Amino acid sequence: MAYKGSLVVIVGPTAVGKTAVSLHLAKALDGEIVSADSRQVYQGMDIGTAKATLQERAQVPHHLIDVLPPDQTLTLAQFQRLAYAAIDGILARGCLPLLVGGSGQYVRAVVEGWGIPEVAPQKRLRAMLEQLDTETLDRWLQTLDPAAAQRIDRRNRRRVIRALEVTLVTGRPISEQQRKTPPPYRILQVGLALSRSQLHERVDARVERMMAAGLLQETQCLAERYGWHVPAMSGLGYAQLGAYLRGEVTLEEAVTDIKHQTHRFVRHQANWFKPGDAAIHWFDATDLGEVAQAMESFVRDWLDQAGAC
Repeated sequence: MAYKGSLVVIVGPTAVGKTAVSLHLAKALDGEIVSADSRQVYQGMDIGTAKATLQERAQVPHHLIDVLPPDQTLTLAQFQRLAYAAIDGILARGCLPLLVGGSGQYVRAVVEGWGIPEVAPQKRLRAMLEQLDTETLDRWLQTLDPAAAQRIDRRNRRRVIRALEVTLVTGRPISEQQRKTPPPYRILQVGLALSRSQLHERVDARVERMMAAGLLQETQCLAERYGWHVPAMSGLGYAQLGAYLRGEVTLEEAVTDIKHQTHRFVRHQANWFKPGDAAIHWFDATDLGEVAQAMESFVRDWLDQAGAC
């Protein structure tokens, strides 16, 4: 394979410290950051998705943030194309692309070169599928595409519905349409890890910082503009505060639920980024300053070796 250049991928669970470490690496290694976060693509959803601040983005170029408004949908195929275009543009400028994120599906689609069916959203079919309960959707997918049903978390209704949509529209299981073609990059994957208890502490602290920064007000403004029905508003933080704003729970209950649901999400992320995955070089993120320096040294050595190949 003729490589276009090198790509460094930084993965890890929510709140582990990817933003701080990626900013350090980008500044130290003349890099630009490509976000691989399924919610940071939405405009106006800043606090709840923990986007890099405007000040941080002024220090280092960021890509695939604020791509579209919350009432629109970015498919995985669209994200993959945009990511490859951003990476190619960074390489053309002589800089180092850093793909950074905790959305495992987005990262894998880019790194492994997933073949993604080009099936436009089918509004009527989706509306029909949305009426079905989770158990029925899961049974249907098990019947039509057992391989996809085994791979997809049944609680992720959006992904289950998308798999059924593609399968029903094309007449072929979605798992058969997802052949992989590795992209033309030398790829280094590095990961940040913490113990479960440490990670939960960071999650809880971050939720408190989000609330202090105005997450409730952000949620209310988004709801007034787009309503509660748009899929983006079902994301962590927004869904729970929506329940509070509609008078269904107290604010304390909503904040507690954000923390608990984020803990659950972190456990799900572990299915994508496993410490035993030999393709990922893992670093202990207990001390972010220390790990940033260690990762910088590791990446520099890898780049030197890659350049000699």
